[in-house]
Amino acid sequence: MPWPDRLILWIPLLPWVAALWIGVGMLRPGGRGGEAGERGTARAALWAVGIALLGLLWLDGRAWWQGVPGPLVFGNWLASGTVRVSLSLLLDRPALVMATVVALACLVTLRFSVDYMHREPGFHRFFAVLCLFAGGMLWIALAGNALLTFVGWEVAGLSSYLLISYARERATAAENATRAFVTNRFGDAGLLFGIAMAFGAAGTIEWPAVFEASHRASSPPVPIVLAGFLLAALAKSAQIPFFPWIARALEGPTPSSAIFYGALMAHAGAFLVIRLEPLLWHSPFLMGVLLVIGLLTALLASAIGRVQSDVKSALIFSTQAQLGLIFFECGAGLFDFALFHLVAHTLWRLHQFLLAPSYLQLGGLRGARPVPGWLARSRTLYDLLLHRGWFDALTDALITRPTLALAKDARIFEEVVVNRMAGRTLRETLLASRAEWDDPDALVQDSGGIVTEGRGLFGRLLEGVAKVLFWFEESLVLNSSGDGLLKAVAFLGDYLTRIEASLGQPRYLVLLIALTFLVIL
Repeated sequence: MPWPDRLILWIPLLPWVAALWIGVGMLRPGGRGGEAGERGTARAALWAVGIALLGLLWLDGRAWWQGVPGPLVFGNWLASGTVRVSLSLLLDRPALVMATVVALACLVTLRFSVDYMHREPGFHRFFAVLCLFAGGMLWIALAGNALLTFVGWEVAGLSSYLLISYARERATAAENATRAFVTNRFGDAGLLFGIAMAFGAAGTIEWPAVFEASHRASSPPVPIVLAGFLLAALAKSAQIPFFPWIARALEGPTPSSAIFYGALMAHAGAFLVIRLEPLLWHSPFLMGVLLVIGLLTALLASAIGRVQSDVKSALIFSTQAQLGLIFFECGAGLFDFALFHLVAHTLWRLHQFLLAPSYLQLGGLRGARPVPGWLARSRTLYDLLLHRGWFDALTDALITRPTLALAKDARIFEEVVVNRMAGRTLRETLLASRAEWDDPDALVQDSGGIVTEGRGLFGRLLEGVAKVLFWFEESLVLNSSGDGLLKAVAFLGDYLTRIEASLGQPRYLVLLIALTFLVIL
């Protein structure tokens, strides 16, 4: 592979490098923070995304003169038995168009945020998460296989959760972030199912091979392969029945609302459908399903937008209506027009959301527009639309509350069953934590030499994190307060005791690994 092509891999990686640089600077003792460090943080983010945009523009010009590069393979990423996953990019027309729009939208939003977020306590955290999101969206657009698409998909979803709950001291922000996160996990499960079915169909998850396998009679039926991918797309783009979460996601700062839900992340589902065009042509039934769902979502979102009294809510339901039309166009087979519609709507909605804080001033402080006459005459219909078709209550009953109840049951099982099977009471574990730290060999003996001895790069990383936590407990908790702290912790109750017990024993590595996979999946 020529060396200029090898540099293409840095296009989706540069925003993540900037996020890492900002994060390390925040954690380093005496590192950047407060107003004095804002310029360095902003420059790192702007330069990373700006260089990525320049690289994409160079690729666009190259595609214009020489044709699209197509798939590029940079080597093996994962290998297990006969399973091989390449580190690859698919540089076709939809990918280059979407990636260029992503980089441009992220650059404009970052520049807007420099002034908008000035002197905010979470300035650096905000820019780090936006860089994470930019990299995730670029991987969604450019990934050469379904697993790399899943990586970008999850990073973008995690970034969304972190910025919805940006004002984490507010209970409403935390609750709405949880609603959005839980709802999108159902779509993510569908994406994993689609990846598994694609592997069964083609023996690989490289997009070109998956599309080619749809022509073979011996492969699994195309609707089965498509079902999981379309479920993920519908959830990410907040189509019926995954309708309510996007309106609750506006808790974050205006720039995050603009780039996540007005411009980019909500369009990721629509882009996935466009990416799946070669498969959809083999499933007229699923194209019909997309047509119906898109049309119903467009009509319902447009009607609900008529009763909104604030700018951002009106804009988000207008976004849902346009996304419904894009899905309708895909269901009708108008994939090229759907891609054009996606790009035009992304740029226009980004402009509207960034201008939202100024609308009242620009509009002369006028009140909300009156409800249309046909709607004002029907109190029943008005009440239905005001409550968003009762989809919020339905989603809470069928998705959010059962998932949270399952998480609570899992926590109780860990506390009541797993801890007791370990052979110690919680208070004994807490009191023994300092003695275990004084004798490092006891840590290995307690776990049989399996958990605490890290294996491979990831295992050693987790082992290092556990040692840092033990050092924190020893240096800053136990030594600073002595036995009085232990009595105080016990007095606070079982809940705090259980948390300290989990952090003070070697099995914390197991918990950390479980939490890592929970975030990914």
